[in-house]
Amino acid sequence: MNDQRYMPGFGNEFSTEALPGALPVRGNSPQKAPYGLYAEQLSGTAFTAPRHANRRSWLYRIRPAAVQEPYEPSDIAPRWLSHFDEVPTPPNPLRWDPLPLPGPSAEVDFIDGMTTFGGNAGCGIHLYAANQSMTTRYFHNADGELLIVPQQGRLHIATEFGVIDVEPQEIAVIPRGVRFHVDLPDGAARGYVCENYGAHLRLPDLGVIGSNGLAHPRDFLTPVAAYEDQEGHFEMVAKFQGRLWRAPIGHSPLDVVAWQGSGAPYKYDLRKFNAIGSITWDHPDPSIFLVLHAPSSTPGVDTLDFVAFAPRVLAMQDTFRPPWFHRNIAGEFMGLVHGAYDAKAEGFLPGGASLHNTMIGHGPDAGTFEKASAHDTSKPDYIKDTMAIMFETPVAIETTRFALESPQRQRNYHQCWMGIQKHFDSSQR
Repeated sequence: MNDQRYMPGFGNEFSTEALPGALPVRGNSPQKAPYGLYAEQLSGTAFTAPRHANRRSWLYRIRPAAVQEPYEPSDIAPRWLSHFDEVPTPPNPLRWDPLPLPGPSAEVDFIDGMTTFGGNAGCGIHLYAANQSMTTRYFHNADGELLIVPQQGRLHIATEFGVIDVEPQEIAVIPRGVRFHVDLPDGAARGYVCENYGAHLRLPDLGVIGSNGLAHPRDFLTPVAAYEDQEGHFEMVAKFQGRLWRAPIGHSPLDVVAWQGSGAPYKYDLRKFNAIGSITWDHPDPSIFLVLHAPSSTPGVDTLDFVAFAPRVLAMQDTFRPPWFHRNIAGEFMGLVHGAYDAKAEGFLPGGASLHNTMIGHGPDAGTFEKASAHDTSKPDYIKDTMAIMFETPVAIETTRFALESPQRQRNYHQCWMGIQKHFDSSQR
């Protein structure tokens, strides 16, 4: 496979070839493709989707994807789920310590190490903890696209479209149906995965923000063509209709020599996010930290928002600067990739997670409230050395049995608010 290289841009039409002349000169499906390749189209949207929303790519490969043995049910432990109604989800704020990394005697790859914490009709939310590369195993997800957020350890993701290397504070998105393989160059790895069942993730329109700000299309990177021409005994694992399946395959499925189109994997460095905020008063809504979203058929309402709380400066005067106490319609699942989160004094650890569901009261803990209430707001706060992320949905996120019964669940999480004091005095304004 060729060295990792990228093409910049988001949602563009790309053309790339690993061998000169591998792309047909005229037409997408010539009678005979160059180098004896097979033409195959991968469509991620309806054929009739509007041009700006259509996602499809032509792949020129050594063998078509149909060349493999039939799938059989997989014996992988069922910790990657697509149903979230095993147990009732309590109307309580929830928080978890990081998943433990597998011990040295265990061999757990990216697929085996996936554990579902919750989800709904729009998305599934998973955490992974692995210590083994996928070696002879390949994977594709027919149920949704995968938004991968490493927290510890780099991922070397070899896809049909080329190679993506992603490290903590970067993200990778693998479209629905794309086959890939994950190696762990640093050994043990841990992170977050959001499985998007809805419309493709895309950049939000900037509206009154103007032409700059938030995430910029030029910073999204798509791999150039690279291919594996290998024969042997391999395993193809598929997630289809909420279940995992496996099939023997006698060659590497990453045999695409050239491709052209608008649907491809990509990566983005969250440290390049250009945060927008208030410079007068009031703490803005978290929507100003929106990186990607999956729109619904209702204008202004998404099935999934991906938000990053990156380093920034808080300059609002006479304002309670951390996130205020709030209840809202959204289900908010947060993770911490790096550093500390400014709305919690302790207990929210890198690799950990929290869930604040529909209309459940939450906000800064007692220590953060007291500190922020006495802070000198004539001077700016420089929020450094941090990266928190959030998967937000317009409906409640149901939790799995594992999440509720996990030893990592902080069953005393509510205590972080119990120290909040009563300051009310009707005689003192």
